Amino acid sequence: MKRQKGFTLIELLVVVSLIGILATLVMANMNSARERARDAQRKSDLRNIQTALRLYYNDVGGYPLGSGTITGCGGASASACSWGAAWVRNGVTYMNILPADPLTTQNYTYTGVAGNEDYTIKACLENKSDTKGVADASCASGYKYEVKP
Repeated sequence: MKRQKGFTLIELLVVVSLIGILATLVMANMNSARERARDAQRKSDLRNIQTALRLYYNDVGGYPLGSGTITGCGGASASACSWGAAWVRNGVTYMNILPADPLTTQNYTYTGVAGNEDYTIKACLENKSDTKGVADASCASGYKYEVKP
């Protein structure tokens, strides 16, 4: 009797199933890592904007007004700055690129307070377990990170 070598159909199905399960676990972990990386980018962006706002304050004597975006671009009559564009006022460059949120479906939110002495910049976070975030119903994740002077 001649014996044939090879794998049975059951053995092949078991191996393919295991590979599928492992691939699913790896993909889920990678998505979580991407969310954490985007959140780290958001925090870094907000700290950089905060530094530029302090430079602006030193030059102009107050923080720019704004609701949603910074109103401090252009000439003497400041216009709204665009996220992802340069922040330049009266020939002074405060940021070569005013960073935009890493996801195109979200935006950073700047709110300047009347009197030009205070502001808030908010970014919606994706990772709810972030210790520096706070609850916010206006964010899709229900979680935000914000900076103030």
